[in-house]
Amino acid sequence: MTVQAYILVQTEVGTSVNVVSTINEIPGVISAEDVTGPYDVIVRAEAESMDALGRDILTSIQQVSGITRTLTCPVVHL
Repeated sequence: MTVQAYILVQTEVGTSVNVVSTINEIPGVISAEDVTGPYDVIVRAEAESMDALGRDILTSIQQVSGITRTLTCPVVHL
């Protein structure tokens, strides 16, 4: 069973287009899109486990130049 999450990303002014382009290349990222509001980018990601999500995907996202903050929201299946 896989784990999916939305990752909300805040970026430095003027960097969201480059951030989205870079994040979309990360393995495990389903989509990354520019949005308006308190966050600049919303990412949908999928991994084998919560550990893999944090270790592989979140670590890669947080290393992208221009990102100032992230918030991870795991998807809950009822």
